[in-house]
Amino acid sequence: MENSISLRSVFKAKQRIQDIITETPLIYSEQLSKETGDEVYLKLENLQPTGAFKLRGAANKILSLTSEEKQKGITTFSTGNHGIAVAYVAKQLGIHATVCISNRVPKEKVNRLERLDATVEIVGENQDDAEVFCYELEKTKGLSVIKPFDDLHVIAGQGTIGLEILHQLPEVQDLVIPLSGGGLLSGIAYTLKSIAPDITIQGVTMEKSAVMHESLKRGAPVVLNESDTLADSLLGGLGPDNKYTFSLTKKYMDESVLISEKMIEKGIVFMMEYHKMIIEGAAAAGIGRVMQERNGDGRYVVIVVTGNNVDHQTIKNLM
Repeated sequence: MENSISLRSVFKAKQRIQDIITETPLIYSEQLSKETGDEVYLKLENLQPTGAFKLRGAANKILSLTSEEKQKGITTFSTGNHGIAVAYVAKQLGIHATVCISNRVPKEKVNRLERLDATVEIVGENQDDAEVFCYELEKTKGLSVIKPFDDLHVIAGQGTIGLEILHQLPEVQDLVIPLSGGGLLSGIAYTLKSIAPDITIQGVTMEKSAVMHESLKRGAPVVLNESDTLADSLLGGLGPDNKYTFSLTKKYMDESVLISEKMIEKGIVFMMEYHKMIIEGAAAAGIGRVMQERNGDGRYVVIVVTGNNVDHQTIKNLM
């Protein structure tokens, strides 16, 4: 693997993961287009076998491991979707996986991990606590850590979404991408801007605990206390030794926007009402953002709908 992201590595990832992931649909949203004045499309990563885009990066990283590393087993720290992806790929390949999570992760995601035969370690109040424990497992048991975002194989795996979008809608002008640790945005933004530099990239995150947003404002990764949010998949820090995603996000993202809990809620309800899909809060952040914009001028906009792993109680409360 190169010491930095490259288009070659993204194309390698596309080939490597093709038997595990799904090339997801890009659908036209007539209602969003009508409301905003733009031509709005939805990239449905919620239709991956694991219900989220994280499968791409996890598969690319795990498939790049040596036979010896696979035999020893793997571990990760995750708010849920990445852990589910790691557990899914591990089960497909016959590798033992240990997933470290905080006690903020919804029960539905914990149940999903256990159904995938992963060992689940619930540690601390936030993802940073789970991360510390995960690296202890690396030291004591020799497990390979599959990072959620700050890894070149993971970033390249997420970058394959950008290749698909360009193939499906060559006219694309604007991308709206949920923003957390930056692995998704880095991969897609690098890939698209390497081919079409005029495409604009907007990162969207919740108002509470917006770690990447605040880190970019301050010029370096910061640590924030986590707060309850509908977009729980966007929680988590950047890590004390962030190597890639902070700098890649800073370089390739055009704008970072905060979105209210109310607009995230509206995004979830919109997808249920108009597209008959249940998605999680993080996936609804981009939709909520676009719903705020009513002055479009016919631009081709793609929103990445990142996942559907939401617990039943949340949907019940919204309804």
